[in-house]
Amino acid sequence: MKSTDLFSLFALAAIWGASFLFFRIAAPVLGPLVTAELRALLGGLALLAWYRATGMNLEFREHWRAYLIIGTFNSALPFCLFAFASVHLSASYAVILNASAPLWGAIFSALWLDERLTLRKLVGLLAGIAGVALVMGFGVPERFDMLGWASAACLLATMCYALAGIYMRKYRRPLKAQGLATGSLLGAALVILPWVPFAPARSEPTLAVAFSILALALLCSTVAFVLYFRLIANVGATRALTVTFLMPAFGMLWGALLLGEHITWVMLGGCGLILAGTALVFDLLRWPQRKPRPA
Repeated sequence: MKSTDLFSLFALAAIWGASFLFFRIAAPVLGPLVTAELRALLGGLALLAWYRATGMNLEFREHWRAYLIIGTFNSALPFCLFAFASVHLSASYAVILNASAPLWGAIFSALWLDERLTLRKLVGLLAGIAGVALVMGFGVPERFDMLGWASAACLLATMCYALAGIYMRKYRRPLKAQGLATGSLLGAALVILPWVPFAPARSEPTLAVAFSILALALLCSTVAFVLYFRLIANVGATRALTVTFLMPAFGMLWGALLLGEHITWVMLGGCGLILAGTALVFDLLRWPQRKPRPA
């Protein structure tokens, strides 16, 4: 990678790693649905204003159904689920469980895209599952309390990310990255909005909560999507995927520095297993092969 692309990669990991911190601050006060709605709506409107100002055609009329479906699975459901999890679960645990998203992608690709599950991928999946089990602490659980439900919500959110990826790969018509980012966020806001009256804000927002909402919307959605799609254009989707490996480190760092969360060896071990499994599934641990010498 060029130095500018490497900087974008680390910046993106730091931003998305911080999103779990902002969820942790805002969701217990505003509630999961209000938090998710504000992130999707404000982030989508900011992207819309940015691309309209540059004169870009976002092709809403041509792809509104796809934007709505992708917005549901890639933003609406994950935002709500992670916001719910953040009420009960530390930011550090949530960001580690988020790293399992590529593992679900491999499973669903084998089911619906006819991609082979090789022995290497199976070993990677087993390592990832072991890491998730270690983080969740479910050897033989005595009871499935709110921490268990919060962990399950994180895993369901990562499954939604994978399903959105499968749909995008099966969608036959080409989608502009800018239109996809904007349309999916606005579509997510439309999906969440009817449910907000059933789960209003729990208490009055503080300055820290207001800042967290703006950070979620403008930094973790608007700025992050611009960085992400630019990174894909410059280095390709596979290399951009390495942001998954950096996010847990930043997420745990922000949680420890700003929320006083403790990083345990269990968390580090589970995170390592999940990331090693992802690397095996996507063949990122392959050693470079020597070229044969000419005879």
